[in-house]
Amino acid sequence: MGKRRRVAERPRTRRPAVLGGVIAVVVAGGAFGAYSLYGGTAAGDERSTGAAHKAVRTGPLTATEIRTASTAFLTAWQSGDLARAAAATDDPAAATAALTGYGKDAHISGVTLTGGKAAGPDVPFTVKATVGYQGTSKPLTYASKLTVVRRAKDGAALVGWKPSVLHPDLQDGDRLVTGASGTPPITALDRDGGELTTAKYPSLGTVLDGLREKFGKTAGGKAGVELRVVRKAAKKGGQKTPDKTLLTLGEGTPGKVRTTLSPALQAEAERQVAAKERASVVVLRPSTGEILAVANTSHGFNTAFQGSLAPGSTMKVITASLLFDKGLASADKPHPCPKTATYGGWKFHNDDDFEIKDGTFKASFARSCNTAFITQAKKLKNDDLTKQAQQVFGLSRNNWSVGVPSFDGSVPVQSAAQMAASLMGQGGVRMNPLNMASVAATVKSGTFHQPYLVSPDVDHRTLAKASRTLSASTLSQLREVMRYTAAAGTAAEAMSGLGPDYGAKTGSAEVDNQKQPNGWFTAWKGDLAAAGVVQQGGHGGDTAGPIVAALLKAGG
Repeated sequence: MGKRRRVAERPRTRRPAVLGGVIAVVVAGGAFGAYSLYGGTAAGDERSTGAAHKAVRTGPLTATEIRTASTAFLTAWQSGDLARAAAATDDPAAATAALTGYGKDAHISGVTLTGGKAAGPDVPFTVKATVGYQGTSKPLTYASKLTVVRRAKDGAALVGWKPSVLHPDLQDGDRLVTGASGTPPITALDRDGGELTTAKYPSLGTVLDGLREKFGKTAGGKAGVELRVVRKAAKKGGQKTPDKTLLTLGEGTPGKVRTTLSPALQAEAERQVAAKERASVVVLRPSTGEILAVANTSHGFNTAFQGSLAPGSTMKVITASLLFDKGLASADKPHPCPKTATYGGWKFHNDDDFEIKDGTFKASFARSCNTAFITQAKKLKNDDLTKQAQQVFGLSRNNWSVGVPSFDGSVPVQSAAQMAASLMGQGGVRMNPLNMASVAATVKSGTFHQPYLVSPDVDHRTLAKASRTLSASTLSQLREVMRYTAAAGTAAEAMSGLGPDYGAKTGSAEVDNQKQPNGWFTAWKGDLAAAGVVQQGGHGGDTAGPIVAALLKAGG
């Protein structure tokens, strides 16, 4: 990292001069900056609450309070008065540490802050500064936002402190650091040797960061000098979020890492999720586990690999395999699907309280009948579903080694009503599109193949394995009910024209405080499997279904 110069504990400042609504700050030995004050009022550090007024102010913040609080913070930060800036927040200790590190560890100086128009208590602002390290410097510009809050104990209007005020990419426990990057850069390649970039594939930012974190030190590259977000350490048993490079001061030499991504399918996945507000999708090759595409509408978090969401009725694929194994259901035999079913004190309903009289289990599966599964809960042990997910589908063991951080699903042992709810993908069950694409892939191939983004031959890592496979009878019936769902059930509209070698399952997962459920869809066609989710999208067949079907069609 080299030697670092000490930062003066408190730089002397000249008295600011107010010129036409702009407060000009000259820092001794530093740069000149200007922070625009809303409406040309130099509120600065003067508080309107009044020291002699003992009553605690409550109620919504006024425009004046928001303007005064945000101005006090931004002006103090820009002038280098970190103690005063921190005191203008609701967490002075955390703000002091972060603001100090901004100069000391990130080597950022010459800060100029320009405020935007407030939207309620939220105040956007632009940061222009310089990052300098060992004789090399580059300009830095980014947008951030602060929120003014009212402190409960005295009613004071203050900036609500959180790391993202300093930089939008910072989360709790993260730090900004400038220096020789600990991990050399990489050039990630698709399966055909083409370069993968965020300019071409916007969803891949977190994936590329993860590849560098995992393979940068062994790919043959040389580290450069960078300003980066150093992420907090992972919790025990978890996976650390990859560090993120914000600015490169000195270029390193990148090593090369080849992935399994298909350029055509990745491009199509990007197009599909871009048309939705909160969509994620994954495409796999069932015969090998190779990941062919991964995309998210949101680029800040890889929901497709790391999301932890209730999968709704797509979980019924695993539950159906359990019922087949235990002889509690048979695809073409009669099976109950009443309007409601009660277990553990909870009354479970079908969508619009439909019922199927004298129907088969295949009909119930295709229609996504909840009660067809709840009625069997009393015949199951609390850990039956957990064991099925782990032993057959390779889920919920926290042992996948994809090549980048991933969440491997969670099917905890539950009891009473929560156990029953888990049978239909609610309760404590949590999945993401990678997990559910793997479920469809396991049904298609007959064997669990752990998904991977980089071949295990690259670093000789061991891929996870399932301890057993489905019986021939169970596998045959599971494929039959998924095929029927794709042909004549809730997935038929989305899967139209893709048969006959196909299968699918839809899902809708209720989430507290959401007006619409999350829509899920998992399917296979030939040697392709895919799964997607559209958060707050509604029914999976209408929302995630077209995304998945388009990718299966694009893959031939």
